[in-house]
Amino acid sequence: ILLATIIVAGSFLASGNVSGVISPFSLNLFRFTVAAIILLPFILAIKKYRTKVLSTLPRALVISFFYSMYFVCLFESLTITTVLNTGALFTVVPFLTALISYVLLKEKIGIQKAFVYVVGALGTVWVIFQGDFNSFLTFSLNKGDLIFLIGAISMCFYAVSMKKLYKDDHMIVLVFAILLGGVFWSFLILLWKEEPLQWSLIQGDIAYNMLYLSIAAT
Repeated sequence: ILLATIIVAGSFLASGNVSGVISPFSLNLFRFTVAAIILLPFILAIKKYRTKVLSTLPRALVISFFYSMYFVCLFESLTITTVLNTGALFTVVPFLTALISYVLLKEKIGIQKAFVYVVGALGTVWVIFQGDFNSFLTFSLNKGDLIFLIGAISMCFYAVSMKKLYKDDHMIVLVFAILLGGVFWSFLILLWKEEPLQWSLIQGDIAYNMLYLSIAAT
């Protein structure tokens, strides 16, 4: 859990460093493409993995739609708002996920689980605001925050769709199919918006941040 928290926190910082360099859809396409290429040899090496990719892909397309939307909103929001604001808003994701799961999947939250969500959110907020209550009181939403909030809700639906559509798949196959889905959605939106890739601008520190997002945080 601690490692996952560190990786998520790092993803906000890395995303903040690359936001605004090129289109968020192009950044997303780059991220998913690199991650898929890294995973591809492991899929090709084992027959039972190779043969399951196509049958897994339709479900993965649904899951990856919400996953892609989250990252697009994250990249876009960080051109307007701050890492601090997005980090604070992200703390509502576990609780909202539980709430959506209760409505759509009839999963009970329970008092103990709700308590864990609240304590976890409060702890995260405490770290983000460094225990400064005045900073918390002056926290306000702007356009970038609203964009990220849409992304946070997309992340909730990503988690819910994973629960609903997971069919005892080999996890590496499902992850690879989701990455392919992310490539598909990002490329489709780029074509629709007629935006250039501009991957030549991903250099130096930007490249290192993108590699972190592609390998560690995807």
